[in-house]
Amino acid sequence: MTALVIAEHDNQVLKPSTLNTLAAALLCDPQVHVLVAGHACAAVAQAAAQAAGVAKVLHADAPQLADGLAEVTAAQALALAQAYGHILAPATAFGKNLMPRVAALLDVAQVSDIIHVHGPDTFDRPIYAGNAIATVQSVDPIKVITVRTTGFDPAAATGGAAEVVRVDAVADSGLSSLSGRETTRSERPELTAAKVVVSGGRGLGSKETFEALLVPLADKLGAALGASRAAVDAGYAPNDWQVGQTGKIVAPQLYVAVGISGAIQHLAGMKDSKVIVAINKDEEAPIFGVADYGLVADLFTAVPELVKQL
Repeated sequence: MTALVIAEHDNQVLKPSTLNTLAAALLCDPQVHVLVAGHACAAVAQAAAQAAGVAKVLHADAPQLADGLAEVTAAQALALAQAYGHILAPATAFGKNLMPRVAALLDVAQVSDIIHVHGPDTFDRPIYAGNAIATVQSVDPIKVITVRTTGFDPAAATGGAAEVVRVDAVADSGLSSLSGRETTRSERPELTAAKVVVSGGRGLGSKETFEALLVPLADKLGAALGASRAAVDAGYAPNDWQVGQTGKIVAPQLYVAVGISGAIQHLAGMKDSKVIVAINKDEEAPIFGVADYGLVADLFTAVPELVKQL
């Protein structure tokens, strides 16, 4: 049967996570449709139609879909579900909020956070903070899946010419409403999509030092800024910079870890990075176990010198 990808978007732009999910969906089934549910989001539907591998875009447009609330978006997916063998969404905050509800309403078991597709019913997913990989097989008639985006190279954003079909929007259930949204605006790349990430840990000592040392380095590299949970808990960086098991999962081309010891929870969020550079004065720090390049040095000296050389 055909696979359905639920697009993540903000009613204006198709999020890159959707393209990673599309790549996974194409491994499940060569026939893939994309559901774009939102309001005044025709541009998103057109962007989805241009993605390579998309056979059809289902466009549901109504005011009650504008905020991407899990209750109404799940109902929209449920209205279409019986025509599909797989329903997939990215394992981002969007997908983690939405897909358990879809699975429950369909009375099937969700397959979460997949990183590899062996076949239409068999998948790999990390467990124990990524220290083990479980191969799981689903016998449910409809597979409800979330996709770890770092596990799949994104499908090409152009090259497709799928048909865009309007579908009836479901009625608002009235179960939830959006009371407000606070968004962080930054000129830096989005953390989960950045090609270069500079992250700091508790070793930086303070919020002021975190900014004074890492911001110039990130500026030189055109990088997004990240942080360990210890640094976030200490108030050095905001929550949305947290990388790790309880934060964001990243896999940039270059990951620079400054003053990060490398606790297992942090490694779970960044060890798939293509090149990892670690700077830490403790030569026994676990971060050096996954680093491609390690510098045992005082970060307060090494980082300013690195910025100078760049």
